[in-house]
Amino acid sequence: MRAVGCMELGAPSVLRPLEIDRPACGERQVLIRTEGVSVNYADLQTRRGAYHAGGTQFPVIPGLDVTGTVEEVGVQVRTLRPGQRVIAFPHTGSYADFVAADEDLTFPVPESVSLEQAIACPLVTFTSRMLLEKVARLSPGETLVIHAASGGIGTTVIQMARLMGAGTIIGTVGSRGKTQAALDAGADRVVCLEDGGFSEQVLAQTGGRGADVILDSLGGTYTNEGLSCLVPYGRLVVFGNASRSYSELNTSALHASCRSVLGFSIGSTRKLRPAWFQDVAPAVLEDLALGRIRIPVAARFPLEEAARAHALLEERRITGKVILTV
Repeated sequence: MRAVGCMELGAPSVLRPLEIDRPACGERQVLIRTEGVSVNYADLQTRRGAYHAGGTQFPVIPGLDVTGTVEEVGVQVRTLRPGQRVIAFPHTGSYADFVAADEDLTFPVPESVSLEQAIACPLVTFTSRMLLEKVARLSPGETLVIHAASGGIGTTVIQMARLMGAGTIIGTVGSRGKTQAALDAGADRVVCLEDGGFSEQVLAQTGGRGADVILDSLGGTYTNEGLSCLVPYGRLVVFGNASRSYSELNTSALHASCRSVLGFSIGSTRKLRPAWFQDVAPAVLEDLALGRIRIPVAARFPLEEAARAHALLEERRITGKVILTV
C-alpha cells in the first residue's frame, strides 16, 4: 500500500511516497481505510528523530491520529463494524492508505461532524480534554494560561476550557499577527511573547495574582517563567518543547508555595493509560456533534504532499490546523 515517510531523518524534504505492507488486523483491532490525518508538531519531531528520543526504525512513518472508514474488524471486536467512519489513535504512523488501530482507541464520528472537522479534530480534542480534566484538573472560575494559543491545541483548549467554566483565559502567541486567532477562539486576553516578560505580562493581566493553570507546550525558559506567575496550589503542565529545549527546575519554587509541575504526552498515554481516551471520549464527541468545538483548518494538502505540509508548519506563521487528505 501507499504511505509517506522517510528513510533518513532530517528536513521536510526527506518525506516521500513509499510502498509498504498493508497492516494486519489484530483480534482486538480494526483496519481503517484512511480518509485523512492531522499534521501535528509531534510529526515534525518524528521526522527529525526527536519524538520521545526513541530508537529509529526505517522507514519512519509519521502520524498520531487517523480519520477513515472501518474496512475490517478483528474477531473479538464488539463495538465497531465495517463501513463506520471513525477517528483513531494507532500505535504506528498514520500517513498511509490503511492503518490498524486498537478497538479501545477507535471512536465512531458523529454524523453531524464534517469530514474536514473529523480529520482535524482527533489529537487536538482528546489532548485538550485530557490536559484540562485529567492532568490540570481545571475547576470552574480558575485562571488559565495556554501557550501557542493560535494553534490547533491552543484554540481547542480555549474553547473547551470555556465550556468547562474557566474564569479568565489568557493565550500567548509568538507574534502579534496571531493574536486575533486566539481572541476569535474565545481568549479573554492575549500576551505576545515578542514583547518579552511573559510572567510580568501575566501578572499584569491578572492584577498581580497570577494563573491557576498554565499549559506549557514551549518548554525552555518559559517553564521557569511560568512558575513565577503561578498562584499557590497552581498547576503547570509541560506537554511539549516547541522551543527545542527543556528547563531545570529549582524545587524551592514548589515546596512552600504548594505549586505542582506535571507532565503529559498523548503518545505515552496511548501506550500506558488507554482508558483515559475512553474516559474523555463522551465529552469530546458530544462537543463535536453539537458544534460546541470548532477546529480552525489553516491548510489542506493531499497525502503525497506531506513534505509541503511539514514545511508550512515549521514556518510557524499559520494559525489553526494543517491536514492531509487521502
